Amino acid sequence: MGLSMGFLRRLLGDRTPDGFAGVLEPGEDVVDSAPVEGGGHLVVTQLGLWVPAEGAARRVGWHLVGKAAWADGVFTLTESSEVGAAGSAVLLADLPPVRFRLPAPGKVPRETYQRVEGSIRSRHRQEIGSGGAWFVQRKVPGRDGSVLQVRPDPGTDAELVAAIAEQAAAKLVNPID
Repeated sequence: MGLSMGFLRRLLGDRTPDGFAGVLEPGEDVVDSAPVEGGGHLVVTQLGLWVPAEGAARRVGWHLVGKAAWADGVFTLTESSEVGAAGSAVLLADLPPVRFRLPAPGKVPRETYQRVEGSIRSRHRQEIGSGGAWFVQRKVPGRDGSVLQVRPDPGTDAELVAAIAEQAAAKLVNPID
């Protein structure tokens, strides 16, 4: 009776789920995973959250997880998309939330929350005109330093937000000015 490769991998400390369709970077280790109802897995690594995507898997870096919520057996992911730059700041827009039903969530919701929170160095809400924006300094997994991300409310003057973001990013780089 032979040992399965999946059993051997787990025995040696590899938590990659059987049938995982993603390609991990060298040194990227699986922290935990949970099967998704309907196929695929949510997979937590130090670089991001892998999600099922059209028969494959893709990684959402921790700095691009806008929101992650866990309730009633459903994990809801709101991914942020980098839509522009303002100096060294990055402008974000939220993509529509995606829901994953997890029959056996394990530690995936908690690990995700801890990693998203751990990526945040500071956050500041700024009212701008009739709207506003979040200014968040975040660590980018696998890179040194942090990035200033700016997420304007829908309908807030994008050019004004970009101008403020550019000034804020410049001050973070040269705080004496």
